[in-house]
Amino acid sequence: MTANNDRPDRRFSQQDCPAVHLVVPIKPLHLAKSRLLGEGARRPEAHAELVMAVALDTVAAARRADGVAGIVVVTSDPALTAEFTAEGVEVLADLPAAGLNAALRHGDAALRARVARVGALQADLPALRPDDLGAAIRAAGADRSFCPDHHGTGTTLLLAEPGRPLDPRFGSGSADAHAGSGAKPLVGPWDSLRCDVDTEADLRAATALGLGPRTKAAIA
Repeated sequence: MTANNDRPDRRFSQQDCPAVHLVVPIKPLHLAKSRLLGEGARRPEAHAELVMAVALDTVAAARRADGVAGIVVVTSDPALTAEFTAEGVEVLADLPAAGLNAALRHGDAALRARVARVGALQADLPALRPDDLGAAIRAAGADRSFCPDHHGTGTTLLLAEPGRPLDPRFGSGSADAHAGSGAKPLVGPWDSLRCDVDTEADLRAATALGLGPRTKAAIA
């Protein structure tokens, strides 16, 4: 791991519950967001630049959210590792290299030895506003909770109970899978937290909400 950015003093004022450390898994740039690449007219180099910009904007916004004590990015991409390390974000190599849930379990196992609560945040939220993420974390309280994406089928945020495993169930129909695992749905006016980007239509929706600076520059 590199660049510890934990902030153990950031705790909820409304609940007797520790703030969350978020695990953000990111595929290697040449594999990430293949649907977006297939729909767009971008060259692979430009697509990789866009994916990196989206991830950097997502993490930058999440780091400013109330209730977020730290972030660990899980990736084995050297360019992503270098960028996040330069930003002071902790990076954990994706040693399982076996998909999203395996990466999240790997990050969860590394974090739970030293923090009270772990969550998972998707890396494709280029319009994320810190206030939206903070409000969702407050609404979760100490419960196992998840935020569905803007389609209602996926998941953008998953929060474990304090001291409990993350138990991620991302993939097709993850919203139903997380609800079935006992997670409380977080439904509020948090459009920027729900607007994950998998397609060009999703990117247009995020643009309408207001993109982060790196994403805006990447698509200019």
